[in-house]
Amino acid sequence: MPSTISKTRRERGSGVLNTLRRMAISYELKPGERLSEIELAGKLGVSRTPVREALTRLVNDGFLTPTTRGYMRRPLEVQETMDLYEARVAIESTCLAMAIARATDEEIAEAVKYLAASRQVAADTPIEQLVELDEGFHLRIADMARNSELKRILVNLNERIRFIRWIDMESVGRDSTQSEHAAILQALQTRDASAGERALREHIGLRRDQIVEAIKRGLAKIYLAE
Repeated sequence: MPSTISKTRRERGSGVLNTLRRMAISYELKPGERLSEIELAGKLGVSRTPVREALTRLVNDGFLTPTTRGYMRRPLEVQETMDLYEARVAIESTCLAMAIARATDEEIAEAVKYLAASRQVAADTPIEQLVELDEGFHLRIADMARNSELKRILVNLNERIRFIRWIDMESVGRDSTQSEHAAILQALQTRDASAGERALREHIGLRRDQIVEAIKRGLAKIYLAE
């Protein structure tokens, strides 16, 4: 019986964490919004304990900031977003270099099939799903790098910039993204680290002015959706 209760608590806690993480990623928790354990527990229909645990985890993962009376959703700021994109470039460049050295031909062939399948996705597919497909492509490269810590960091970075990626995808479009993925795969197939580095940086790097524009459009989306 104790183990059953413990399992139920873990599952409930995991559910609360996943819900609050989704709300943070999508900015349903608005930038700078102060969060109350009591209010969130009431909204989610759970006790304060799993809410408190989830909020602490989201602080550690970079979504929230602790305040004197609770927690706050971190603001959507240009410099922090720049820092996250620079970190993503660094992590993914390292993953790609490792993948070029370590991936099997079969793994590369699977990535080629994945890209081909993603090209067939309908043009009117929701942006959230298109970004998920894009993340899937890059996570395959991380898997080929065979470094679980780098992949863990990349997953966190993906979550923290996902909202901006949704906004950016709306303006960039899929054709450009797919062509850039093909260039990365070509470098992976030919084991050309220099070409891979160039293709990757061209693909995932955003200039400051692009980030400023994406944040402006993102904030408009957040508040006009009310």
